[in-house]
Amino acid sequence: MPLSPDDRRFLLSLARRAIASMLESGELPEIDLNAVSEDLRRPGASFVTLTIGGELRGCIGSIEARRPLVLDVRENAIAAAFHDPRFPPLSRQELDRTHIEISVLTPPQPLGYTDYLDLLTKLRPGVDGVIIERGWHRATFLPQVWEKLPDPREFLAHLCLKAGLPPDDYRRPGLRVYTYQVESFKEKH
Repeated sequence: MPLSPDDRRFLLSLARRAIASMLESGELPEIDLNAVSEDLRRPGASFVTLTIGGELRGCIGSIEARRPLVLDVRENAIAAAFHDPRFPPLSRQELDRTHIEISVLTPPQPLGYTDYLDLLTKLRPGVDGVIIERGWHRATFLPQVWEKLPDPREFLAHLCLKAGLPPDDYRRPGLRVYTYQVESFKEKH
C-alpha cells in the first residue's frame, strides 16, 4: 500500500533534517514513534539517494526491513550523506544544493531461472530492483538504475562489478537473483 502524501513529505523532511542536524551538532533528530503514522512505525527497508545537479552524491539503504521505516530512513539519510565509501562526507555548503530521493522497498523475492538467457528475459527493466549473490559477494541496483543502464546485459554486468565479481559472472550457473519493487519519491525543487 503506498504511503500517504503526508508520510512522504514527513520522510523527505526528516531525511533533510537528519543530515542538517548531523552537520550542525552531530546529533540525530529525535523521533517520537507514537507521533508518526502506523505505516511509518512498521518495519521497512529504504534507500536514500542524494544528488547534486543530477549527479549521484550518495546512496545507502537497507534491503530487508529490520526497523521501523521512519528510523530506517533517518539512518540511511545519514549514511548516504556521510558514509558512502564512493564519496567524501557531505559538506554544509553542499546541503542546500542536494536533492533527496527516498525509495521504499518491497520484500525481495527469489527469481527462478534456468540459464542466463532465461534470466535476461525475466528481468523487468524500469520495474525491478535486482539483488545478486554469489558466496560473500552481494550487490543491488534500484529500479531507477535502469534509466542509465536499460540493456539487461549491461545492467547485470555493472551489477556484477559492483558485487566484486567479473562482469560476465551472471552467465555462470549458481548466481542467486532476487527482485523487488520500490515506491520512490523525491523533493520538489
